[in-house]
Amino acid sequence: MAEIIKTLDERIDRIYKMAKEHFGEVRFVGIKKHTKIGWVAKIQFDEFQSLVSEGKNAEDALKKLRKRLKKIIDRYNMV
Repeated sequence: MAEIIKTLDERIDRIYKMAKEHFGEVRFVGIKKHTKIGWVAKIQFDEFQSLVSEGKNAEDALKKLRKRLKKIIDRYNMV
């Protein structure tokens, strides 16, 4: 069976939709290469603090950001 490879755009889109469904307004979801710390993925909200994660590559940073967002949503749903 062929392995499905997700593009960075698809990952960013998925994170954006998840955040928008749960929190409402999302200013942006993005990724950039920082010279000293490597890849940084970020979600910026209008009414909340930003969520940031770092990774050794762009894919890793996005995976960590999605995992962190999912934990926050799950924790919120438990209350």
